[in-house]
Amino acid sequence: MRALIIDRVSPVIAKRLKEYGVEVDTVILPSREELKRMLPDYDLLVMRVDPKMDREMLDAAAGRVRMIAVCSAGTNHIDLEYAKQLGIVVQNAPGQNANAVAELTISKMLDLSRMTVPANEEVQKHGIWNKYKYTGHELRGHVLGIIGFGMIGKRVGQLAQAFGMKVLAYDPYLTAETCEAHGAVWIPVLDDLLKQADYISVHCPMTDETRGLLSEREFGLMKPNAIVINCARGGILDENAAAQALRAGKIGGIGLDVLSGELAGKGLHDNACLSSPLFGMENVLITPHIGGSAHEAYDAIGDYVVEKAAEYYSLNR
Repeated sequence: MRALIIDRVSPVIAKRLKEYGVEVDTVILPSREELKRMLPDYDLLVMRVDPKMDREMLDAAAGRVRMIAVCSAGTNHIDLEYAKQLGIVVQNAPGQNANAVAELTISKMLDLSRMTVPANEEVQKHGIWNKYKYTGHELRGHVLGIIGFGMIGKRVGQLAQAFGMKVLAYDPYLTAETCEAHGAVWIPVLDDLLKQADYISVHCPMTDETRGLLSEREFGLMKPNAIVINCARGGILDENAAAQALRAGKIGGIGLDVLSGELAGKGLHDNACLSSPLFGMENVLITPHIGGSAHEAYDAIGDYVVEKAAEYYSLNR
């Protein structure tokens, strides 16, 4: 049996697969054409979110690949229905990076609230020591609205409560009892959450239903000092509408770990260049999809996907 790893993942994966007798090759972020040529030689594909696995890529895999192990929670970059038709199992790793993403979410809330990034830049680049300029807000006593109360959303809520925040949760697939069991107030109507929250954090999957979920109308419902965080998937938040809302003073800040241009279909290599109307704006903090990029999360994901692959392929040490 042969496995191909095409992204930077935990070394646990290659190590443990080899312990099962699997031959493992690693080619980091091959082009689509390179990957199409390689896929027929492998039984297992290990990837993260690049490139987009559309019908063309899945057709190339269908001759031999029986499982795609996705080292992330989201699978919107894969045509799941077509993969199923081809008999290819798509195995993701739900919840294994929940704490890492949740911690980054809280860090963005803190950085935007306390203006740490521009303050640091002013001190280090310009030598200016103005301790009166950057007076921000505590998280304590404020309201956090969480959109999507799954494993990551619940962990964000738990951390927020430790800071003394009130947590509201909107998730059409959950009940009031489930939210309340995790210390959150269930809000059945999204508009009501948007009107009440000082901080809004997105943790739902990217679907046709959630694409553009936060756009011009939704930004207009928010408090003028609201801070909006999206560490889920690009495209759930409309970046053009967000930029317009910031310019108009309808919201207070934006923190992103994802952009709508991430999955353009070609895959992203190191130092890839993206653009967004939010680039260069004040009160905006953007990182390159590093929510799950913690060694502990990588290792947990690695152990999880290897166990699932071993189970599926009936591997024995």
